[in-house]
Amino acid sequence: MLEGKNVNLRVVEKEDLPLLAEWLNDPEIFGVFNPLIQPSKMELEEWYDKLSAEGKWFFMEKKDGSKIGAIHHLKDMEIGYGLIPSERRKGYCTEAVKIVVDYLFPSKDTVRIQARTDVRNEASQKVLEKAGFKKEGVIRKSLFIRGEWRDRLLYSILREEWKEPNILTKTTSQ
Repeated sequence: MLEGKNVNLRVVEKEDLPLLAEWLNDPEIFGVFNPLIQPSKMELEEWYDKLSAEGKWFFMEKKDGSKIGAIHHLKDMEIGYGLIPSERRKGYCTEAVKIVVDYLFPSKDTVRIQARTDVRNEASQKVLEKAGFKKEGVIRKSLFIRGEWRDRLLYSILREEWKEPNILTKTTSQ
């Protein structure tokens, strides 16, 4: 588990897949600015078996253990996240992004971590900027969502901009 000040990140386990499937199928959590992928439990189980080669998913948990969102990184050091609507605008997602950055730079041989977000997703843009990411530019018509091609913004943080862990308090194994 990766522990922060207000939120912890716990690796998604196979028994967590039903909740993750529910969230991925909920347009209010992951679908407003992302394609509706609508994975079945079986598809998620197949994906889970390949996951370690592709990246890692974590649940965002408040200190009381309640799950409030999910965040992941891919092997190309791109991150993505989603938060349940009732827990938005409280700083949890920004802290989770900082925790992932604090985890990835010391543990991976990479010089950059990136994220993409819909140009209309102002909340996600604020999360990334508060976490130290810089806007690099617009990726035009890069994603087909709900019947239209949408532009996305590319953000990144470089190792030299990060310097040292600033929110990750400790790493524990379960």
